[in-house]
Amino acid sequence: MTSTDLAAAPRPVSTPLAAPRRRLTADDLALYLVTDPVLSGARGVTAVVDAAVSGGVRFVQLRDKDADDASIVEQLMELSEVIAGRALLVVDDRVDAVVEARRRGARVDGIHLGQSDASPLVARSVLGPDAIVGLTANTSAHLDAVRALPSGTVDYLGVGVIHPTSTKPDHPAPLGVAGFAAFAAASPLPCVAIGGIERVDVAALRAAGAAGVAVVSALCAAPDPRVAARKLLRAWGAGGVPRVLSIAGSDPSGGAGIQADLKAIAANGGYGMAAITALTAQNTRGVRGVHVPPAAFLRAQLDAIADDVRIDAVKIGMLAGSAVIEEVGSWLREHRPPTVVLDPVMIATSGDRLLDADAEQALRALLPLADLLTPNLPELAVLAREPAATSWAGALAQARRLSAETGALVLVKGGHLGGDEAPDALVGPSGPVREYPGSRIRTTSTHGTGCSLSAGLATRRAADHDWRDAVAEVRSWLRESIVAGAGLQVGSGHGPVSHFAGLWRRGGLDAAPGREAIAGEWWSSIAPIRRAIDDLPFLQRLADGSLPETAFRWYLAQDALYLRDYARTLAEAARIAPDSAEQAFWAHSAEQSVIGELQLHASMLSPEGVGAETFRADPAPATVAYLDHLRGAAFDGDYRVLIAALLPCFWIYADVGTRLHAQAGGDPAHPFASWLDEYADPRFAEATDEAIRIVTAHAAAADVHTRERMRIAFTRSSEHERTFFAAAAL
Repeated sequence: MTSTDLAAAPRPVSTPLAAPRRRLTADDLALYLVTDPVLSGARGVTAVVDAAVSGGVRFVQLRDKDADDASIVEQLMELSEVIAGRALLVVDDRVDAVVEARRRGARVDGIHLGQSDASPLVARSVLGPDAIVGLTANTSAHLDAVRALPSGTVDYLGVGVIHPTSTKPDHPAPLGVAGFAAFAAASPLPCVAIGGIERVDVAALRAAGAAGVAVVSALCAAPDPRVAARKLLRAWGAGGVPRVLSIAGSDPSGGAGIQADLKAIAANGGYGMAAITALTAQNTRGVRGVHVPPAAFLRAQLDAIADDVRIDAVKIGMLAGSAVIEEVGSWLREHRPPTVVLDPVMIATSGDRLLDADAEQALRALLPLADLLTPNLPELAVLAREPAATSWAGALAQARRLSAETGALVLVKGGHLGGDEAPDALVGPSGPVREYPGSRIRTTSTHGTGCSLSAGLATRRAADHDWRDAVAEVRSWLRESIVAGAGLQVGSGHGPVSHFAGLWRRGGLDAAPGREAIAGEWWSSIAPIRRAIDDLPFLQRLADGSLPETAFRWYLAQDALYLRDYARTLAEAARIAPDSAEQAFWAHSAEQSVIGELQLHASMLSPEGVGAETFRADPAPATVAYLDHLRGAAFDGDYRVLIAALLPCFWIYADVGTRLHAQAGGDPAHPFASWLDEYADPRFAEATDEAIRIVTAHAAAADVHTRERMRIAFTRSSEHERTFFAAAAL
């Protein structure tokens, strides 16, 4: 699974409009992208624009001074298709190119002109009253000229430069924030600041009267334009809080629907809003009645919110009937929120279908508009047009087919399979992206868990979390909330979860979080390290089988040296463990490192078996550094710090190995199949789960100082894992 698979899901392309409807608002101008083919690099302008628009950019200017008109027209056609109505599209100084691209069916909203370009009067005359016309201006003389134009000729001014910039070497003297403020105060039109703007400038420019900020390198040169756009928009106005809209039914008992969604959004750090699709009469024992307001009134709710608030993410739940579903689809196609999580509420707990055939068909048309789908297993089967899966492998296969059909990621929930385990998995068109094992929580406090899960995921994603991390974090929070649900003592049926259990229990930031919360927090905290590991050429080539055997043998030789002393630190953990169960676990892990893993290494390094030949290589600096770190933790004598340092070798290897094995397709002919099989072995996953349980249980019981020392040891080991993988020469 590549990073591309984890981007916002592809959006279906609407039929382009030859003459766009003019809808310029102040919110559209907030973040304005000016393209640059050089800064965009090998990925290209179109890919940058797609990612930036997915991150919330609503205004794009195609600027390519060196391209001829024919090339500009082709670029406009591509950008119109990829933007698909999510943002306004204008071009720099090519009136004829706009006319030709529109003639060919592209949606091009207008033009931006410099002071030496075509006259705004000519552009307005040619492009018509609905086109957007922008103009560069930065002097009082420019303002006088604007005032002399007929009203409605120009829509906004691009004002700058604010700071010196290399993207336009012939720029005028920088205005700075103070100069911009004076200009904006005198301007009769909205002013967009441009020129060398970084995220630290955004708040000051808005305070100075900017209608928006235009950026070039801050997006075109960003490693991830989507994330960069989200951060710029956050700096523009939301104070760091994601604004999440729930489109769902109402539950008067407070356990499910929008009531649960708003709690889940708040618990995961967002600001919640709600548009109500249906009113229900229900409690913890069941639903007694449903009233569906007219679809037009739902649209009025949605439009009222969108006209005033920038929406960072949308969670969709209960949609009662085809008219409601079609209205939601129409609104999504028009507004294109950056993140959409769809919980397809189709089948009741009793097994009854909640939607008629027309509504189910309408819902299918909605699926490609989502980034993530969160069906339960019966709903997954209906969407896949197949019988309900009776095994975990069958459920994963259904999810993979649904993801390939819709372009959305699918979160598979294994709760309906029964048994003691309740795994989840994030699945893309190529298969599982990441699996999340977990034991079943025996409780009746399950009312609204699906609603809460999907709302929490929308919130975490809107806060720029990778989908894999978002799922891990929300699962950790939700499991804690489910466990605490019974303590609410609400109702006599299937009660609600306790959304704020962690906050209530801790009573403050200095009190100890729960084990599940610690696991989520630690795993989330090393997300940049894990992403850096995923991007290493060594692992990418290991997965596709193109890694040279010499490079793999070098890695195995270093890993053998590592495992020999890693087993010794595991044995030390067993020696100082506080009880026999943990003593046995670490001792068994040490034994497996020597007998199981080292024998696998020796099969390639020294066919006669584990011996001196296995450890002949000189240790690389990365190997020495990692082992010194582990020896230091063992020498410290604190069992809790030592096992925290040991944990990443379980957790990161299990995560990497499982995904590499999935990418390799489990092919026994793969040149590195034996290594991939070892780390994707279910027994290793079980050992990893137990290691996580032991370490996080000790962290939850520890004082603040010790827990922080444990976290630091865990993080440093994770960094050593990355360095160890990176040291492998190709």
